[in-house]
Amino acid sequence: MNQTATKSGGFFYGWVIVGISTLALVVSNGLAIGGIPVFSKWIKEDFIKSGAIMSGQAETVVANFGTITFLVAGFFSPVAAYFIQKFNVRLLMIIGCLILGAALVLHSQATSANTSYVSRALMGVSLGFIGVLGNTVLVSNWFRRLRGTAIGIVLTGTSFGGVLIPLLATPLILRYGWRTAMIAVSLIIWLFLLPAIIFLVKNKPSDSGLLPDGEQLIDEPQFKTGNLAGLTLSEAFRTPIFWVLALCSALIFYPLFVTTQQFILYAQTPKIGFTPAEAGVAQSLLFAVSVGGKFLFGFLSDRFSPTRVMLACCTVMFLATLVLLNLTANTAFFYLIPFGLGYGGTFVLLQRLVADYFGLKEYGKILGVITLIETVGAAIGGKITGSLADANGGDYTQAFYWVIVTTGLALACVVLLNFITKSKRIVV
Repeated sequence: MNQTATKSGGFFYGWVIVGISTLALVVSNGLAIGGIPVFSKWIKEDFIKSGAIMSGQAETVVANFGTITFLVAGFFSPVAAYFIQKFNVRLLMIIGCLILGAALVLHSQATSANTSYVSRALMGVSLGFIGVLGNTVLVSNWFRRLRGTAIGIVLTGTSFGGVLIPLLATPLILRYGWRTAMIAVSLIIWLFLLPAIIFLVKNKPSDSGLLPDGEQLIDEPQFKTGNLAGLTLSEAFRTPIFWVLALCSALIFYPLFVTTQQFILYAQTPKIGFTPAEAGVAQSLLFAVSVGGKFLFGFLSDRFSPTRVMLACCTVMFLATLVLLNLTANTAFFYLIPFGLGYGGTFVLLQRLVADYFGLKEYGKILGVITLIETVGAAIGGKITGSLADANGGDYTQAFYWVIVTTGLALACVVLLNFITKSKRIVV
């Protein structure tokens, strides 16, 4: 039977999916990773005052909050990917909302560090379903030609969440206290995100009689079966592309994590001399620029070879790190702006290239393993950076030289990807 797919002339429902997924990342990443640190100061002071923690342990306890969420999210990713592959994404997004909302309520009632740790671990679990992994899988189901643009738009939510949640939470904390404020911000999940997912999310375009990008299904039973092209996880393991991409992702997340989490500390050392307010502005600028990078390079990846666009992103990042050889207060923004632009692009391209190289058959599983490897790279980066800074009396200069090295190695991996893939891509 001949294929008879035609273009849809009307509005494509996939853009509704993009909107909901963007909201999901604003809320989930904002409440679990990017925006939740706004509560840390008040939690720390409350726990010290109540005797829940000793003042000499307070900074370690607060630092553990984010580390626990990040590590649990990374190591849970392969498990979440298995469930995403076996069950529909919409159901798992609903479960993710319930877990995240419950974790925030539990955290708001915590009177000990251990209870807070449990809450932060639950937040990490929730991200497996309602974070980047689940939403990237969902959006990739809906788009093919415009996959880069769609994923780029969705992943801006991870940056916006870190900006918007503190703006909402801070006045609530000042007026009502951190516990009431945490319950209040959790209402975003219950009143907005959860209903949107329940009533508006559809798992794939065939549920609406469409193909990806809005093509109409007229008479194509082979598409209606729901079979997806691509490799299984075990087949992907046997390809050199997988291991080069995995190494590349670990090497990219090393400098990405260090810059987003620890540069603010470096900037406030005597060598650089930023005030806390100036360091905060620098941090906000980094995330703001990354939004532009996610959209720009996602858009370009729909018009040029995604692997070549990835090469451009890594080149921009590496050139930016050369500023670290002689970093001063006057040159800091010459590092942050291009690095933020490049890292935003690589964040999008890593998600896209998994689909392009290996297809959608077991996209969630393969991306879950890549996410785990990214987490390991980020954790190693944070550990090495902190240890080198401690060994040098709080000076981060030597530690950030390793950011140059790892970014250069990531660039080399992308060059290798361009060499071994050339025009061979699976696009489904």
